[in-house]
Amino acid sequence: MMPTQPSRELETFPNPQTDRDYEIEFDCPEFTCLCPLTGQPDFAHFHISYVPDKLCVELKSLKLYLWSFRDERAFHEKVTNQILNDLVEIAHPRWMQVSGEWFVRGGITTTVTATHSRDADD
Repeated sequence: MMPTQPSRELETFPNPQTDRDYEIEFDCPEFTCLCPLTGQPDFAHFHISYVPDKLCVELKSLKLYLWSFRDERAFHEKVTNQILNDLVEIAHPRWMQVSGEWFVRGGITTTVTATHSRDADD
């Protein structure tokens, strides 16, 4: 049984349609972590899109994974790239993009987008 506490353990399941390119999109509007300088909470809306190869990302494990950042201090750029790196490592997608829309702090919103492409990275 999968835990109901924050966890960095991402799970996968076999792609049911490996002979076709199709896109899966996750909309994650409740991401939080801590500002590395002030310790105040930072909030983001993450969009994750990918074309699976042999594996798909399991949703509950993704929810618990994203939750695990809640008490971590990290810059927006680090978190966005770490999420992409961890998802690519576990699922080995044909293509993936992670975009974090960071909410206003000090009058500035930030969007960080990181992309993995098998052609460019493998």
